[in-house]
Amino acid sequence: MSEYHRPIMVEEVLAGLNIRPGGIYFDGTAGGGGHSFAILASDPTVRLVATDKDEDAIREVTERLSPYAGRFKLYRTDFKNFEEVFSDAGVGQIDGYLLDLGISSHQIDTSSRGFAYMSDDAPLDMRMDNRASLTAEVVVNEYSEDALLRILRDYGEETFATSIVRRIIMKRQQGRITTCGELRTIIEASVPAKYRFSACARKTFQAIRIEVNGELNGLAECIQALTRRLKSGGRGCILTFHSLEDRIVKNVFRSMSQGCVCPKTFPVCVCGKKQEVVLVGNKPLTASEEERKENSRSKSAKLRIVRKVE
Repeated sequence: MSEYHRPIMVEEVLAGLNIRPGGIYFDGTAGGGGHSFAILASDPTVRLVATDKDEDAIREVTERLSPYAGRFKLYRTDFKNFEEVFSDAGVGQIDGYLLDLGISSHQIDTSSRGFAYMSDDAPLDMRMDNRASLTAEVVVNEYSEDALLRILRDYGEETFATSIVRRIIMKRQQGRITTCGELRTIIEASVPAKYRFSACARKTFQAIRIEVNGELNGLAECIQALTRRLKSGGRGCILTFHSLEDRIVKNVFRSMSQGCVCPKTFPVCVCGKKQEVVLVGNKPLTASEEERKENSRSKSAKLRIVRKVE
């Protein structure tokens, strides 16, 4: 397996997708190609369409999937652009899809990408797509106080958002904040002493990363539209790693699994809502104890699965 990124819950994902011979599958977040490789290796008649907006990921996936040349198409774009991708690939309906919404090991471990709060000299970047103009440095130095507060509260669920933002505003008046170490130091100085441990910057960094990459923008609409591309009996699998995105996935899947929502007092249905999917399992799957021991990044993973109504 490539060291670029260790895929999470591979066996659970394959079981969730319930691979069909001759099926067409979509991996919207290809990363290091681990899940894509497993899908293609599972059956010699399976075809795959995959996307990722990270240049490094595209390079890695291309090499990783080279043994299956001719059976996959790879696009450098956001999975939310799947409509254009499917059109180019000549794909109508699909047999299954996977969205792994986590950040890749490679992105975290490559200090120059600016994702890791412990990388002191790393630039405040955090872009998954280096073609984008918005960076973490722009967010930290140019967003208004109100905007920063909104981001830290909404995307980071940060208890100490007010004090962190106030110190950011004060520090940037003295000079531009340009490194992960500078931002982490500001955060550490903004929280009560008993909370100043190594991970106290995690929520703020997460919030800024989500803003930079627009991770939650249009996510619900995309999941709904992508799920409607499933063939009868097709499967949708989504891996999440924090409560914000998991809540969105949960709510979309739950809504699509419900039929008529008219009040019970109505003699006939007037809403016209039909059940579109069946939830596969009442609760999300989590990584096995063995995987959690081997890969600490799997500890927060949740896998939700749906099956298109037949």
